[in-house]
Order: sequence, then C-alpha cells, then structure tokens
Amino acid sequence: MKQVHSVCPYCGVGCQVAVAVEDNRIVTVSGARGPANEGRLCVKGRYGYDYSRHPNRLTRPMIRRQDAPPKSADLVVDPADPWEVFREASWEEALDFAAGGLKRIRGQHGPHALAALGCAKGSNEEAYLVQKMVRTAFGSNHIDHCTRLCHAGSVVALGHCIGSGAVTLPVRDVMDADCVFLIGSNPTINHPVAATWIKNAIDQHGTKLIIGDPRLQDLSRRAFMHMQFTPDSDVALLNAMAYTIIHEGLANEDFIRAHTEGFEDLRDHLQAYSPEAMAPVCGIAAADLKLAARTYATARNAMIIWGMGSSQSQHGSDNVRCIITLALLTGQIGRRGAGLHPIRGQNNVQGASDMGLMPSDYPDYQKVSDPAVQARFEQLWGCRLSAEKGLTSMEMMDHAVAGDLRGMYIMGENPAMSDANAYHARQGLANLEHLVVQDIFLTESAFQADVVLPASVYWEKTGTFTNTDRWVQLGRQAVEPPGEARQDLWIIQELARRLGLDWNYAGPADVFAEIRQASDNMAGITWERLEAESAVVWPCRKEGDPGEAVMFTDGRFNRPQGRALFVPCEIVEPDERPDAEYPFVLLTGRVLEHWHTGVMTRRSRVLDALEPDPVCHLCPEDLLELGIGAGELVTLETRRGTITAYARADDKLARHNVFMPFCYYEAAVNLLTNPTLDPEAKIPSLKYCGVRVSTGGTAGIRSGFATQQAHAAGALH
Repeated sequence: MKQVHSVCPYCGVGCQVAVAVEDNRIVTVSGARGPANEGRLCVKGRYGYDYSRHPNRLTRPMIRRQDAPPKSADLVVDPADPWEVFREASWEEALDFAAGGLKRIRGQHGPHALAALGCAKGSNEEAYLVQKMVRTAFGSNHIDHCTRLCHAGSVVALGHCIGSGAVTLPVRDVMDADCVFLIGSNPTINHPVAATWIKNAIDQHGTKLIIGDPRLQDLSRRAFMHMQFTPDSDVALLNAMAYTIIHEGLANEDFIRAHTEGFEDLRDHLQAYSPEAMAPVCGIAAADLKLAARTYATARNAMIIWGMGSSQSQHGSDNVRCIITLALLTGQIGRRGAGLHPIRGQNNVQGASDMGLMPSDYPDYQKVSDPAVQARFEQLWGCRLSAEKGLTSMEMMDHAVAGDLRGMYIMGENPAMSDANAYHARQGLANLEHLVVQDIFLTESAFQADVVLPASVYWEKTGTFTNTDRWVQLGRQAVEPPGEARQDLWIIQELARRLGLDWNYAGPADVFAEIRQASDNMAGITWERLEAESAVVWPCRKEGDPGEAVMFTDGRFNRPQGRALFVPCEIVEPDERPDAEYPFVLLTGRVLEHWHTGVMTRRSRVLDALEPDPVCHLCPEDLLELGIGAGELVTLETRRGTITAYARADDKLARHNVFMPFCYYEAAVNLLTNPTLDPEAKIPSLKYCGVRVSTGGTAGIRSGFATQQAHAAGALH
C-alpha cells in the first residue's frame, strides 16, 4: 500500500488529504495537514472517492451512431447500455471526428459559431489550455464555466468596488474575528470544514456570529443572532444596516476619507433605507437590523462570508455591492480577521476564473477589451486575438436554440442539469450540429453529444488547484485511469493539434511555467516550490515571496488612485413573485452528502446510500395545511415545468418556502428555476421563483428510477 498526498476534489475549501492506494485502487482517504483544514475532512472528502471505479465509468471514446434516435431535449440514454445511440471508436478516429466537426463549422460559419465550457473541477493547467485553445483555435472569446452559475455576481461587484474578484482573507481568519457576518451561505452543508473553524471561533474566542438567511441552519443554534429574512430582500436588509452605521456615527471616517470614493452619493442614497422603512420589506424587525449593524461595526475585527444565496440572483451584483459597502463603511478590510470572503463552491472554481475561463477575461482577470492586454497575449501566444467579449454559458444556450451557435466543446460541465430552466439548455444542446463532450461519465449533457471523450477523474492526474483562500495547491496522481480513458491535459492537447495548434507541452509543469508568464499574481510561484511545500498563496509576484494571505493591508485597492468605490444600490422588483397560482417560494441548494449535479456523489456507494432519493423540504405547518405526510410524493410546478419528489419536514424553513437540492436527475429542480439574468454578471436567479405544491405525483418513482433513469443518474451500483 502506498500513500499519496493530494487535495480533496469537492468544495472550494481545498482540504489536503492522504490517499491510501493498493493495486491501483483507492482504499481510504483521510485528512492531511494543509493551510485550509489542518487534518480535518468532511463526509464527501472521506467517503466520496469510489465513483472513480463505478461500472458506468467511460473507458473508451464513443461516436454517435448514424442510425441513432434523433437528438431531443427529452432524450434519455442509459450510461450502462448506450449502444442504441453510440458506438465505440479508437482515440484516433474520435479525435479526428471531434476536431473535424469543429473545423468544418468554423470554416463555414466563422469563429462565432463555436463555443466551449471548461471545468471548475479540472486543474489550473487544464483550464488555462482550454481557454487558450478557444481563443487561438476557435477564434473567439466564447468560453465560460460554472462560475457563471455561482459567484459571477461576486466577481463583478468585487472587481467594480475594490479591483479584485477574489477573497481578501482566508476562511480560517474567523479565528481572529470578533464578529462574523454569514449571509446567503450554509457552510455546515456546503463547506463543512469551514464551518468547523466558525464553531471553533465561537467556542474558543467568543466570536459573535450573525447569520442572514431565509433558512435556519445548524450554525443558527450557535449564532449571536439569525435574521431569517424574506427571500430576495438582500438589498433592503443590507442597506438598512448601512443606514444604521452612518446615522449612529459608527462609520470609520478616517478610512472612508483616506481609502474610498463615492461616500457622499451613498449617504444621500441611503436616506430612504432606514431600518423602520425596510423592516416590512425584509421581514426583520428594525431593532434587530440595528443590532446587527452595531455588532458588526463596533467589532475590533469583523469579516463577512457569503455564498450563492446572495450571488445567484438577478440582483446578485447589487447584493454583493451592498455587502462590500458594509466593509468599506467600517474599515473592516485589509487585516487579519477583517475582510470579505465569497466562499467558493467547487474545488477549482477560483483557479478556473484565475486562468481566464471566462468570456471577458484573460488569465489574471485581464480584460479582453483592453488593447494593451490583447497585445500582451498576442505576443505570448504568437497569434491575433479577438477583442470582442464572448458569450456567457446561459447566452450560449440561447444562441444554440436560435441556431446561431452550431458547435460546442464541453469539458466536465453538465448544463443539462445545472442551468436555470434546464430544459432550455437541453434544447440548445440537442440543436447543435456538433457537440464534443469530454467527461468521466455519460452525463445528461452528453446524451446529446456527437463524440464523447473518456477523461480522467481527479485522482488520476497531477495538477494545481486554487482553493477559496487563493492557495495554489498541488494535487498529485494516485491511480491510473481505467481502460482507454486518458488524462484531460493529453486530450486537450491532442484536440488542439488537430485544430491547427503546434502544442508540445510535456506535462502540467510545462503549462504552469507558461501560466506564470500570463499571470503577474502567480509569477513568483514555481513548480519546484509547489512540489516541496504543496501550497503557495497568491498574490506571489516574485520568487521567494511568501504570498499575501490577506490583501489590501496597505489600504490601497486595485482601482484608480488606489481607492475603493461605494456603489449605491436600489431595490429592484424581481420579474417573478409568488402569486395565487404559484404561492410558494422555491429555494435551491445542496445537501451534505451530494455535490452539484450528482455526477460523482451519486456514484459513490456510501454517499448515495445516505441520501438515495429526491427530496423536497417544507416546514411542518405547510405539510399539515396541504395534507401531506413526510415521505409522501409531492409535485412541484413552476411556470417552466413540473417534477415529483418526496416531502421532508424541515423546521428550518419559514412558511410557504420550499427547498430542493439540484443533484437529482429523476427530479431535476433546475427544470423549474428562473433563467432571468443579473444584467451585469449574467448569472440566473436560481434561488427565487414562484412554485405550486400539490399532493401526489409519479406513482412508483422509486421503481421507475430503478431502471433506465437510475442508470442515467448513476444511483445503482
């Protein structure tokens, strides 16, 4: 038996792990000492590894049969028996076919007829090469990844207000904070190890935890206060707190004068947002709004942590601007225990964003529209580049449905499950002339593929991954890929060569060397140092520098004159409210045992056994009023679709709210969610729409799921 030091493949906390391997099989995974976890590990990290040897694992390339059933949004393919739709192919044939289709579309319809989605679970090196391939071979900036569906609003707002889209300090700095304001995040479920640091801070240092969330959570029992506000009223709540800070003389005037701009406009704007005026809007008593503001503002050190409950909204950018306003008003930024932390979802969504896997940014958040930046990358890559901002992931599906987008390459993403109004995404994928999918399983998105390339799981490759704290960490290969599955870096490079690029990277170290040239913030990190230390935090601009775990310690922000910007935000009415026809509010998220669209965790024996069936959560009073017993089938219906799930009593929910995880193929809640976009970040309103709840549903959902759809979701072993 050998032991390999690596990093957990799940959430953005980035726990380091020790992987025990015997006969090319993972035997156990345990926590190791790393900067984010210090040996701690959650249930997913500890038990969610055996998906890599699931019998439905892709092990040979596949090409769509000429006599296959026609593509359609309703098509279901059994991953255990896909041969009615696909046939096996050699790597040579599959890669030639994949590249040939993309080249044909590029030649006939131009570069804007092609697009790609990269993967936030892949390495930095893979993300870098995917965006480089799209920009240099496809010829456009039509590249995106799942940050569009999680923290796009945070990246936009942070970039606008302080000039950097990343966290300003690590999660563990809660141990140095007197107050932690947690809003729109449930870390006990989504980031369990991060939650342990919050618990330690409360228990060991008396840190006051303020929670703002429409749903109660495990941490609510330890919190100084929980503001269970009305869904979609973030701006009202946060503006009321900012009003209180100014009108009670709690603002840090010296910090505001020396390091910010726009304060006078903000102060004038907030006159209409007193706690008394906002209390009926957000459902929180004026006295509690004032108490929360005072507690945060008067703390010696205070930090704000927020999640997708704040950013996944048509007001997501404004929600985050209001969060930033609180930190700037009080000077709670730029030191240990004081700052802003949008806690990231997937293991490398921070790194994928850093690598430029976005339609508006090259690596290191350098704008494609900036002529000097364009010249820099044209010189680095030796080609001409487009200065036109590309399509976001949601826009790609719109253009695919309309017929303007004709070909796509998707690495490791699953928009057929993750997009808001997911049926629309399925229609777009089905409408493509040529779809190349590179993945480890035949996902719901791959049902529509013309060619499927079997890739490597996390444990089967070496590369760097950047966690939510900005630590660049080395993930080391533990096992070999099964069958003819290949490492993603090899696949990307072979595809790029067939698209006309002369690439000859010997491995991830070669790619990382080029990343250092493209990113000033990572220029000082060497591969040799990563091999020796396993983790280095950026910014690290020169070799030998320790890196900056806490940013803006000198009070200078990455904006003109080094000043942060206050941005006044108004309450904007959502385009969809609950009404007589759809009287409940639908909230979406995760459960502890499953991850995102369930591709990995529902193929993990222990995790799937813990949470095997699709459940929706309602408060006990609503169940009683509807005449529904816990465990009975219910139907959820919105203006976009209908699903059936099992009811679960949940006393953490307020009346007339429904919570549903989005990991269940057989009850895909994103078929119901609202695709209305934040106008700046283009992130959909995944956390808020009207829904109708009724008794009953598809009879025998368990027995139906136990056949074809069970295999499609990978729940059987």
